[in-house]
Amino acid sequence: MDKKFCDDYCRSSYNNKIRAETNGIIRNFNRILKRNRDILEQLHANSKDQVSMVQLTRLGFNFDYHTHNRLNKEQELHTFCYEFGYRKIEPDKFMLIRDDET
Repeated sequence: MDKKFCDDYCRSSYNNKIRAETNGIIRNFNRILKRNRDILEQLHANSKDQVSMVQLTRLGFNFDYHTHNRLNKEQELHTFCYEFGYRKIEPDKFMLIRDDET
């Protein structure tokens, strides 16, 4: 017989353990991305057009995590966390952007 597991419980336990390890990594990334998005949304809702790196960092923004980048017509890099993003305009200043196409 080619039985890999002793019963359904053993098979389920094994597969759940494997999925939990992978899902934990994904959950961590998604938590950081959601926090970044929420920070950008909050600032955008408060009619902030420009924000400093210090302000973003104080709010817990993590610059290492984003969903995508896009170049505009002027070849300026826009970095996004889902539909909210930013563009560097000075060494410590960013312009906030909302992408309504996303």
